[in-house]
Amino acid sequence: MDIDLTPKLSKKSYGGDGGAYYAWCSDDLPMLRAAGIGAGKLALEKSGLALPFYSDSSKVAYVLQGGGTCGIVLPEATKEKVIAIKTGDAIALPFGVLTWWFNPGDTELVVLFLGDTSKGHKAGQFTNFPITGGNGIFTGFTTEFVGRAWDLTEDEAKKLVHSQTNAGIIKVKDGQSMPEPSSKDREGMVLNCLEAPLDVDIKNGGCVVVLNTKNLPLVGEVGLGADLVRLNGHAMCSPGFSCDSAYQVTYVVRGSGRVQVVGVDGKRVLETTVKGGCLFIVPRFFVVSKIADADGLEWFSIITTPK
Repeated sequence: MDIDLTPKLSKKSYGGDGGAYYAWCSDDLPMLRAAGIGAGKLALEKSGLALPFYSDSSKVAYVLQGGGTCGIVLPEATKEKVIAIKTGDAIALPFGVLTWWFNPGDTELVVLFLGDTSKGHKAGQFTNFPITGGNGIFTGFTTEFVGRAWDLTEDEAKKLVHSQTNAGIIKVKDGQSMPEPSSKDREGMVLNCLEAPLDVDIKNGGCVVVLNTKNLPLVGEVGLGADLVRLNGHAMCSPGFSCDSAYQVTYVVRGSGRVQVVGVDGKRVLETTVKGGCLFIVPRFFVVSKIADADGLEWFSIITTPK
């Protein structure tokens, strides 16, 4: 059976006044289902807020553009972490983590999510569970249950249940205060791939930063490894494969270039050009190589092992 490895762009899943969420569908990219990997992208405009939610999958988030604030509540934590985020930040999000995302700036905030869906509701697709909003948990319970759970009067419970907005992404009104980020909360939670020590640095060729349990300990709980690779113009990433039976999921951050993938019996299964916004998956043990165009090529990848 032929394997379709064609790179794909994301499609809009939902949105509101403050931005939109985009996703890659396993129907369009069948290798997502085969690899048990989900992929999505959050884009927030100025004052955009992605309301709190948790997911059925562990993930790695990577800030593609802009800056903002991320709220994180770890399982069994008594206090949320409020983190300032910026371009190049990688954040490990284990199972059970609740997050919200806010863009206070003028530049659009764009965050990529790649994660393991093998234990999720649908292989190859994230299922998010919003806390608030028109499809959040408050709207599912009766006012009696909500009132007793949060010690509210009947009127307060009705107001809470029936005042939820339908959008998962909203625009915060001017003057509305938001939690302030703490520099201490970034410790151990975030690694900036543009500022981290380089694991590979080839003169006139490019550089690599690898995320692992040493520089971002939570990656071990996520169960994924990741790296950021930047190739200079016309530079090449030599043919290679994962020796520990891992899938490689690659998102092209910027630039363009050519990609070839060779599979079983030396058969070339992919030969194409890629550009910013494309996502593609290399199957286990298949060999991949990339050559950058004149403007260079940058990509962020995860592999299905934390090592």
